[in-house]
Amino acid sequence: MFGPQKTQECRGRKNRGLAFICSGLTTLSLVFSHGEAFAASIDEEIAELKSAVTAHADEVFKFEQGVLHPVDTRLAVFLTLASRDVLDLDSVELFVNGKPAASHLYTGKENASLQQGSIQQLFIGNLANGEHELKAVITARAANDRFVRRETSHRFQKRPGVLRLQMALEAKAPEFEPRVSVVEWK
Repeated sequence: MFGPQKTQECRGRKNRGLAFICSGLTTLSLVFSHGEAFAASIDEEIAELKSAVTAHADEVFKFEQGVLHPVDTRLAVFLTLASRDVLDLDSVELFVNGKPAASHLYTGKENASLQQGSIQQLFIGNLANGEHELKAVITARAANDRFVRRETSHRFQKRPGVLRLQMALEAKAPEFEPRVSVVEWK
């Protein structure tokens, strides 16, 4: 068990172990040097895949918009404030042919944005060609601190193609009674 033979046998194992470790390190250094090139090629493949996925997502979105909102039947309704600083909108409800189409409750930021001249898209959808009615129910606080609720209706003719309607709200002093005008965009 003990003696010169056992000692030499143990030393031989240590040398083989050291040789194994050295060969492993050499292999690892080769893997790392090739791994950098491998990692670079993987990064390139990932970048290519990302751009392909982005292009595919754009195509799917365009297809989806074409199916959900065909250009021939599209109706879009936008809201603007013609008289700024006169009305603080509380809510707008929109009905197309008596059916609810959209409703919106306004925040302070949204009111400020509208008062600075922005345009809000209230509704986008499909509508068959022919005679239709758009009804809006508007609740707002006027400049004289009164809450007002107004209903307005607008009859229009839908023709092939996109129809864009702009609802402009205004209220003039001293009554500050809201008035809604509907204009068709060309």
